[in-house]
This record gives sequence, structure tokens and C-alpha cells, in this order.
Amino acid sequence: MTVQIVRPRFDIDQVPRTIFAVQSSTIDEDWEVAPHRHHKAQLIYTVRGMIRCEVANGLWLVPPQCALWMPGNVLHNAQGAGSTEAYCLFVDPLAAAHLPQNCCTLSVSPLLRELLLQASTFDPFYDEQGPEGRLTTVLLDQLATAPIENLHLPVSDDARIRQLMERMLHNPADKSTLSQWAQRIGMSERSLSRTLQQQMGMSFGHWRRQLHVMLALQRLTQGESVQRIALDLGYESASGFVTMFRKAVGKPPARYLAERNASGQTAGGIITM
Repeated sequence: MTVQIVRPRFDIDQVPRTIFAVQSSTIDEDWEVAPHRHHKAQLIYTVRGMIRCEVANGLWLVPPQCALWMPGNVLHNAQGAGSTEAYCLFVDPLAAAHLPQNCCTLSVSPLLRELLLQASTFDPFYDEQGPEGRLTTVLLDQLATAPIENLHLPVSDDARIRQLMERMLHNPADKSTLSQWAQRIGMSERSLSRTLQQQMGMSFGHWRRQLHVMLALQRLTQGESVQRIALDLGYESASGFVTMFRKAVGKPPARYLAERNASGQTAGGIITM
């Protein structure tokens, strides 16, 4: 792991400011941060690469030019594959009342991005009554209106459902039916279908498509071809995969990534997940 550090680490929860932004790290190898929590709410904005975070009831992938929002006191871990850069924004819970109350992936506009990058250059004890304080107020307003992206993969504490999830993560090209999967994990088809809907809020087919989208995004950001990814995920052709992807996120893979990377620029710093 290679990390470029340009400012010392802080106890984030002890910084006496409504908003505190931390510059990113450049990490050139796979990395993982153990489960932990902050009293403050947190935004993780990805400039380059893909970051994966898991909380109690869900798995999030944070592709370039998107951000993961987590309310305060949420236990989470973080993982990155290959070269990644990110910015972290910490928000006092009292200032986050009008922000999402659950974890979600947000689309970051060019304006929100520039505000976040500018805030990351502030001294930890910046003047809240001065220009810096006024900029953070605008930043909060922009954050509150950021569109939510559908990049969430629900997970479950049920041991059988976790077994199903791990098997599908290991072999996402497996085309087994719901009935076949139910038999493998010791459940009836009806019981598995009902449990998935109750605990994850979606059908088996929807969950599998969502898994494919997230795995595809992880590989697309690393430069792999749509054709290769489509075959590895069990699709007979690239066009079948593109159709699925477009239905899931509203646009084909190439356009999705082009829009995410259009305003992407890099910067050095530190990362505190």
C-alpha cells in the first residue's frame, strides 16, 4: 500500500466544526479499513477507482464521481481495489438533520465537487463566520439536493442468505434458478422468495441484476472491456449485458462511465474512512 500524506491525522469527532473535509489518499494497491464508526455523519467521495463499503444491512460500491453518504454512528468498513483516490467530508449530526437518514450513494455535481475540494483545503479550525463558513453552508445546501444513485446491494444477517450471497459473489455467472438456489441452502423456494423480499426489499432476480451491475462497475472502472465482463457474468452477448445495465441505471455502461469521469481530476492527500 502506498499512501501520500500531506496533513496529520485528526480525531474527526473532536474537530469543533460543523463540517470538516479531508483530502484524499493515493493508494496503489488493494487495501481495507477495519469496521469502525464516527459520531459525525460522513461522505466518501471517489475521484478515481472504486471503493466498497459494507454496513449492517447493505453493501455499497462508490464509483468515480459518486459519493457514499453515511449518517453518524454507522458501523462500516471500507475496501479499495487497485489505484484509488477519495475525499471524506464529516458533518456534525445537528447539521445533518435535513440530509438522508440512511446510507445511500449520491451523484456529485461539478459544483458540489468543487465545493468539497475547496473545503478540504481549509484549516481544521477555520473561521465559521468568515468566507470558509459561508462556503460550507452552500456545500450543505448542495449536498441536501444531490440525486441518489441506485448502487445499493442489500445484505442479510440470515446465515442462509449470506451463504447465497457469498456463493453468487464467488460465481456471478451461475444461472441457477431460485428453486435450485433454495435447495442448495436448505430452504423452500417459497420461503427463500419471501425472506429475500422481507429482508432485502427485492426479488431474487432484481437482487442478482443489482449484483451484476455493481460487479460490472468495479471492473469497468479498472478498464476491462464490456465484452469480457458480459461473458464472465454469464451473458451470451455484450448486447444482453448492456440492455440489463441500461434498465438498471438508466444508461449504457460507456455513457455512464463517460459522464462520471468527465469532470474527474486527481489530487493527493490523506484518507480517513
